[in-house]
Amino acid sequence: MALRKILLNGDPALRKPARPVVKFNRRLHMLLDDLAQTMYDATGCGLAAPQVGILQRAVVIDLDEEGSELIELVNPEIIASEGEDEAIEGCLSIPDIRGHVTRPQKVKVRAQDRFGEFFELETEGLLARCVCHEIDHLQGCLYIDIMSRQATEEEIEAANDEKKQT
Repeated sequence: MALRKILLNGDPALRKPARPVVKFNRRLHMLLDDLAQTMYDATGCGLAAPQVGILQRAVVIDLDEEGSELIELVNPEIIASEGEDEAIEGCLSIPDIRGHVTRPQKVKVRAQDRFGEFFELETEGLLARCVCHEIDHLQGCLYIDIMSRQATEEEIEAANDEKKQT
């Protein structure tokens, strides 16, 4: 495993759509491992391959602070969504801005694992938000493209305090 450089807003690779993964081999496994290690090192909860300059449809997500609930999604597609929820989002590729973004409350995604096996995952709340955010990266879309407004420092602090209480 190796740490990869996270591209920052303004890098053209972040705006390009990613290609489907067709080879489920050692290279893909190394990419997924590197994405996870890079995400954990940056204390993020999700990372998409385009964020490290690899235009492949692969993402990793882990909402657990202990790093024990890693989800790998290869060629993910949202197949159903429900509800609506607005919350403050950030991004490892845009470290200095947070914004209000409306996303579905529940999302069902179909993806493949690192071996090419298809599976479905039903998500809600923060996990649904993360899935949508990372899939947007695969399409060359950043959350700042869809945010309603930038969050204030007070709103960011309040959101961080709320996370600590839950």
